[in-house]
Amino acid sequence: MSSALFQPIQLGKLTLKNRIVMPPMTRSRASQPGDVANDMMATYYAQRAEAGLIVSEGTQISPMGKGYAWTPGIYSAEQIAGWKKVTDAVHAKGGVMFAQLWHVGRVTHPDNINGHQPVSSSAIKAENVKVFIDNGTDEPGFVEVVEPREMTVSEIKEVVAEFHQAALNAIAAGFDGIELHAANGYLINQFIDSESNNRTDEYGGSLQNRLRFLDEVVATLVDAIGAERVGVRLAPLTTLNGTVDANPEHTYTEAAKLLNSHNIGYLHIAEVDWDDAPDTPREFKLALREAFKNTLIYAGRYKADSGANAIEEGLADMIGFGRPFIANPDLPERIKTGAPLAQHNPETLFGGDEAGLTDYPRFEASK
Repeated sequence: MSSALFQPIQLGKLTLKNRIVMPPMTRSRASQPGDVANDMMATYYAQRAEAGLIVSEGTQISPMGKGYAWTPGIYSAEQIAGWKKVTDAVHAKGGVMFAQLWHVGRVTHPDNINGHQPVSSSAIKAENVKVFIDNGTDEPGFVEVVEPREMTVSEIKEVVAEFHQAALNAIAAGFDGIELHAANGYLINQFIDSESNNRTDEYGGSLQNRLRFLDEVVATLVDAIGAERVGVRLAPLTTLNGTVDANPEHTYTEAAKLLNSHNIGYLHIAEVDWDDAPDTPREFKLALREAFKNTLIYAGRYKADSGANAIEEGLADMIGFGRPFIANPDLPERIKTGAPLAQHNPETLFGGDEAGLTDYPRFEASK
């Protein structure tokens, strides 16, 4: 048992029962038409309510924010009602759940956004990036993204307002808070990183300008629902979906200071998690810890022992375990007892039905 993972922790007004986070993972099971969360998703999340904190899969704040087929939204009345089924099921099992609010920017295809051209910080195409569309079968069809158009300042303000409304919608849907997706190459990340932003107005050029959109979105989320119910996810060293920064350690230490000034509930760092990826330098983790004073979550390639060590060393307060939660609905209990972990089936990650979503057994039931 990795005891550091099982200490309770205070997150704003919430007392979390352990320090294990189920981080956001796209599963593409929303009901069509309408991108509505459903009973199958409610079962899936409720099965995993032993986590100290569940963060939902990315949920788009508007039709233009959608990157992939069959992902859920949080802008219509039907979508709010669908998510209410999920949060009710999680709360009935004693869980705590935040909604991850998502706008993908250029990481999409016109087929996913009603035929429109995607928008971004700049008219720069993400190279070698594919998204999946509904091609009329149960199997997603993968297609190259297209060149986006640069957002006008008035469009930026409109998206800030959409984030504000999405946070209110999340609370109406019963979520305990929200996580802003500012990582993994999506819209906010496209403004932050130097190589995906060549704007010449107040949203481009200097680091202060490239952080302005993040600053404005976080400010409106805090205004909507209160700072303690807001988390932000950043991915400082990943180059997912084609976003690259020339000086990421400096950029993201400054981003952490900015988020600290808003006194948000938590900062969630997505580390590079493919097998031969470089580790995040310890000095950088210490700089982030110095910059951000509230709850700090890390996710990426952690095992029980390495996660507990990060907490004991003071580098992290909570640890996210992504793919292990897919095949192990009782992951906290398995960690606590040292039970072996099941492996997920990669063929059933995206799209489909209950198979590969809700049919993974608990350890006792699997024996």
